Amino acid sequence: MSTPQRRLVLLAHAALLGVALIYGSSFLIAKSAMQGAVPPRAFIQFRVTGAALLFWLLAPLSGGHNFWKIPTKDRLRLAICAIFGVTTNMLFFFEGLKITTPVNASIMMVSGPIMVLIAGAILVKERITPPKVIGIFLGALGAFWLIYSGANFQLNGLFASEVAKGNLFVLINASSYAIYLVLVKPLMAKYNALFIIRWVFTFGVFFVLPFGGPQFLEIPWSMWDTNVVSAVIFVVVGTTFLTYLGNIIALKTLHPATVGAYIYLQPLLASILSLFYGGEKWSIHMLFGGLAIFSGVYFVSFYGRRLNG
Repeated sequence: MSTPQRRLVLLAHAALLGVALIYGSSFLIAKSAMQGAVPPRAFIQFRVTGAALLFWLLAPLSGGHNFWKIPTKDRLRLAICAIFGVTTNMLFFFEGLKITTPVNASIMMVSGPIMVLIAGAILVKERITPPKVIGIFLGALGAFWLIYSGANFQLNGLFASEVAKGNLFVLINASSYAIYLVLVKPLMAKYNALFIIRWVFTFGVFFVLPFGGPQFLEIPWSMWDTNVVSAVIFVVVGTTFLTYLGNIIALKTLHPATVGAYIYLQPLLASILSLFYGGEKWSIHMLFGGLAIFSGVYFVSFYGRRLNG
C-alpha cells in the first residue's frame, strides 16, 4: 500500500472513530437536554431542519443532478426514504430515549444489522442462510430480554413500564432505519450521496413538521441555558450532519462491512460516558441482552465472512 493510500485509509478510520464517538456521546447528551427543556418531537424538528440547511450549503458538491428531472419513481422513493429514514426513525428514537436509559438505547441500536437483514429478505428477497437465522433469533432474544427485564418480568402490561416502552420504541427506530437502508441502496448507485441525503432531509423537514411543529409552543424557553443550547447544536451539527459526512468519507475508501463494524463501538462508548457522567449502573439483565444482540449481529454480519479494508 502506497503512502497516499495509507493516509486515505487512516483518514477513513479516523472519520469512523469520530462518528462512533459522536453517536456514543449523543445517547447521553441528547437525553440530558430533554429533561424538561426540549420536548422530544421539537428536538427532532430542530435536528432535521438544521441538518437539511447544512446539507443545502453543500449543494455545489452534490453533483449536477436536478431533482425535477430525475424519474418520478426516484422522487417518490426519496420521499419514502424520508418517511423511514428520518420521520419514523427519529420520532421513535427520541421518544424512546426520553423514557429508557442511554445504555439500553445504544444496545438496542446494535440490532440494526439484524433488522437490515430482515428488511432485505422481505423487500428485495435477499437469501437468508442458517447462520443468519441463528443471528436473527439471538438478536430478537436479546431485544425481548431488555424489554422484558425493563417491565420487571411481568408479562401483564409488558409495555406499561416506561423503560420497557422506551426499549420498544428504540427497536422500532432501528427497524425503520433498516428499511430505509434497503430502500435507499438503489438510489445510492444512481446519484451523488450528498444529493440523496439533502433531499431525504428536505422531505423529512415537512414530514416531521406535523409532529414537531406543535411542540414548539410547549418549549419552556426560560429553561434554556448554555448546556441545552450546546446539546441541541451538538445533535444537529454532530449527530446528524457530521456523522453522515464521516460515513461518506469512509465509504470512499473502506469496504462497507468495515464501516458497519464501527457500530459496535457505540454501546461501549455510551456505557463509559454514562458510567462516568450519567450516574448509570450496569445490570446483569443489560449484560445478558447485550451479549445476545452482539452474538446475533456476529452471526448475521461476520460469520464465515472475511473482512477486507
